[in-house]
Amino acid sequence: MRVLARPASRVRELEGAEPVTGDLRDASAMNRAVAGCGVVYHVAADYRLWVPRPNDLYESNVQGTRNLLDAARRAGVERVVYTSTVGCIGFPQNGTGDESTLVSLTEMSGHYKRSKFLAEQEALKAAQAGLPVVIVNPTAPTGDHDFKPTPTGKVIVDFAKGKLPAYIETGLNLVDVRDVARGHLLACDKGKAGDRYILGCENLTLGQILERLSPLCGRPAPRVRIPYAVAYAVGLASTALANITGRTPLAPIEGVRMARHKMWVTHDKARRELGYEPGPVGVALARAVDWFRANGYC
Repeated sequence: MRVLARPASRVRELEGAEPVTGDLRDASAMNRAVAGCGVVYHVAADYRLWVPRPNDLYESNVQGTRNLLDAARRAGVERVVYTSTVGCIGFPQNGTGDESTLVSLTEMSGHYKRSKFLAEQEALKAAQAGLPVVIVNPTAPTGDHDFKPTPTGKVIVDFAKGKLPAYIETGLNLVDVRDVARGHLLACDKGKAGDRYILGCENLTLGQILERLSPLCGRPAPRVRIPYAVAYAVGLASTALANITGRTPLAPIEGVRMARHKMWVTHDKARRELGYEPGPVGVALARAVDWFRANGYC
């Protein structure tokens, strides 16, 4: 097994893997990374809802994906699994989205979602040109080993530390990160080239997520719900300040805009075609809380 890592990255808990130092934006590094490989899992992305230089997202997520797919084509790779995001799925009003829900670039809120949408289009084009690419669209993974942490993990950490006295009502689809990993393997074995597969589990409001975290963290769930208009104003002010200081905003406006719509989906296609059967998200939330505590996050 070979792993691509940037020079400053720590390759945690991948003992036995062959590290290749490089960056998605470096086409020559992509050639070195995939040389001799039969299968490529492209799970890397620049995942930030605010950046001082938005072009960084497009260079890594769009051009980087193009570089990797070109390298895989030249190397004669037998299969590529590209990790997209549920953000590239369409969300119908008062309903749940699936892989067939129509969506366009104009509906992508913010540079991160736009860059991932364009990157997914690169994967679809590569599949149409004959490269055996399968696309997976994970929802909001949760569980242990969330080092950064992800936005979902940050909600858990903030709640556990008592730093979440109020919340904005939104909707997420949560999934155990271990099921997402299994879904990648299933997509490689059983997925159809050029097809997309949602890897999710349970649709929950943010209020319901916090209620589930309450007994795990020994804290009452917040009862104060912030109106969207107030959250939007805070997001505008927070992001404007970040643009001046260069520091990550407390509430990125793009995150607030994303929260306006419930990101609820169904994973029926993955269940039907891949045999994907995710387990209960309550187990993953408990594992996440235990891991964050054991590693000093809260």
